[in-house]
Amino acid sequence: MTQKELHNQRLLNEANARACHYFTRRHFLKESAMGLGALALGSLFGGCGTGKEEAAASTVFDAANPLAPKLPLFPGKARSVIYLHMAGAPSQLELFDYKPALMKLDGQDCPPSLLEGKKFAFIRGVPKMMGPQANFKQRGQSGAWVSDHMPHFATVADEVSFLKAVTTDQFNHGPAQLLMHTGAPRLGRPSIGSWATYGLGTENQNLPGFVVLTSGGKFPDAGKSVWGSGFLPSVYQGVQCRSEGDPVLFIKDPEGMDRDLRKASIDAINEVNRQQYAEFQDPETLSRIAQYEMAYRMQISVPEVMNINDEPQYIHDMYGTQPGKSCYANNVLLARKLVEKGVRFVQLFDWGWDSHGTDSNLAIDVGFINKCRQVDKATTALLLDLKQRGLLEDTLVVWGGEFGRTPMMENRDGKKNPFKGRDHHVEAFTIWMAGGGIKKATSFGETDEIGYSAISGKTTAFDIQATILNQLGFDHEKFTYQFQGRPFRLTDVHGRVIEEIIA
Repeated sequence: MTQKELHNQRLLNEANARACHYFTRRHFLKESAMGLGALALGSLFGGCGTGKEEAAASTVFDAANPLAPKLPLFPGKARSVIYLHMAGAPSQLELFDYKPALMKLDGQDCPPSLLEGKKFAFIRGVPKMMGPQANFKQRGQSGAWVSDHMPHFATVADEVSFLKAVTTDQFNHGPAQLLMHTGAPRLGRPSIGSWATYGLGTENQNLPGFVVLTSGGKFPDAGKSVWGSGFLPSVYQGVQCRSEGDPVLFIKDPEGMDRDLRKASIDAINEVNRQQYAEFQDPETLSRIAQYEMAYRMQISVPEVMNINDEPQYIHDMYGTQPGKSCYANNVLLARKLVEKGVRFVQLFDWGWDSHGTDSNLAIDVGFINKCRQVDKATTALLLDLKQRGLLEDTLVVWGGEFGRTPMMENRDGKKNPFKGRDHHVEAFTIWMAGGGIKKATSFGETDEIGYSAISGKTTAFDIQATILNQLGFDHEKFTYQFQGRPFRLTDVHGRVIEEIIA
């Protein structure tokens, strides 16, 4: 061989060695499959492969910058979403669904017709009916019924649309939360925030498109899966931030590493990632690159936007914030700051609404009232603050839980609880929406005279998801992602846009 041929052969050998080093079992099986078996294997691996085919078929995935701002399918009325989820499911019967007839039944045995063939989480035997544990008044020009547990919110009742007949088929917290946020009661599906970020990207390249904030001391029962990206590229999963201490863990440079050295190390890592992407075209490698670069930019932008200390005193008074602590009010103020800075989707989970009555913290007449006090002022402030800044018209705010509460008192194994509580209920609960092109002073849906079942205007989690996507500019039936050989969508094969509450 000539010197040139020897040089070329050496380069070829080195390339083959690199390929063998990165060659995975999946790549080997895909490349070595032959004959009719190859067709079967090809079909199987097309459904569980690296995502290369799905990304190539997508109309919105940007390989160079997956979080770049994108146009929706049609002009949406909402630019961003703040979803306030009360994990544990607040009782609609003590907040928004006034049922005077239920008070007349207070203390009576529950009729058998309400129990036969029904599934409950803890009710056993024959429970007692329980009237509303709150006083109600009609509020604003709309005359919406709001209890005295929410005195601040009562002043802005005309800003929202109430969905009074929301239903679900999941009576345990984890599956119900997954259904509400991912469209399926099982693990593995992308959350609605991930879908929104996948479709629209983020307006601020120095901040994540999807931010998650938690309060109440615990995660929701479904865990971090309710803000996961599922089968979408992981760059679209929610980024959890904290309202005390460092907003994101490890956001500060380690001791002995300055910013220039950090940038050089990330550049070196991403160069290796780019070489691997060029070889295997795995979009998860692009996600890794984007996340490294985003993390570097976040070191400057996140501490600034997550600092509520620089807000004027009247804002702190308005929200009831407690700087330096982890609380719902702080997170709601942060949600406003984040959407103001261009974050697409802010998901806030507040734990502690599971009102079984097994102790004072879980009692309808004690703990539930305390939870209402914790969220009432800040939630109201959010709507007023967004409105005064001109942000409410293009920011969709959603408030609610994963299911409702029963009109009967909970009893376990026929024993009377020491405190008053209500069991999980799938047949009726209330969620409200505001801003982002939603009608004001509207109530849609109705339950029966004791708040047990939806009798008109019935809606589901899929309908709520379809409506949120619609306000962002997406047809929920056409907004899909190719996975496992078929196009998946957030609402699966269900859902309709709730036109009755759209302005």
